[in-house]
Amino acid sequence: MVVCRSQQIARNRLLFWATLIAVALCQPAYGTDNSTRGDAPAERSAEPSAAQPGTMKIRLKANGKTVTATLADSATARDFLSLLPMTLTLEDYAATEKIAYPPRKLSTAGSPVGSDPSVGDIAYYAPWGNLAIFYRDFGYSRGLVILGKIGGGMEALEVPGSVKVMIERIK
Repeated sequence: MVVCRSQQIARNRLLFWATLIAVALCQPAYGTDNSTRGDAPAERSAEPSAAQPGTMKIRLKANGKTVTATLADSATARDFLSLLPMTLTLEDYAATEKIAYPPRKLSTAGSPVGSDPSVGDIAYYAPWGNLAIFYRDFGYSRGLVILGKIGGGMEALEVPGSVKVMIERIK
């Protein structure tokens, strides 16, 4: 089973890079220099705010440490919340994020075409159906839906290899 999981991760990485290259080659050039990013939206998708009424909060427990996150008010985040509580094993991906596969794909109704994640973002990558928690900044990605943001304590997830995490709603 370990070999199959490793092969799945290797295939996903290959597919990711092939898709990234294909998308980059298909995008039209904008501006007169390379500093203009034509593929990124002018504004980032809505960030969750602790001041919003009805804010959805979650708790992640890993390696004896607990971190909290605030979820965005979106269909995808609500669908993710409906799966909680759950325990996942997060695998390191590209020395940038920890990924895992929830028990089913999430709804992406009304989601932006893509997002530009930063440290602490919890996201859903629709093409693969995986959850991603970013511990390093990453560029704009089509199909990436930001679910929410971890408020601090990212060191609990910045460990080499895999990490088992329990995710639950804070009521």
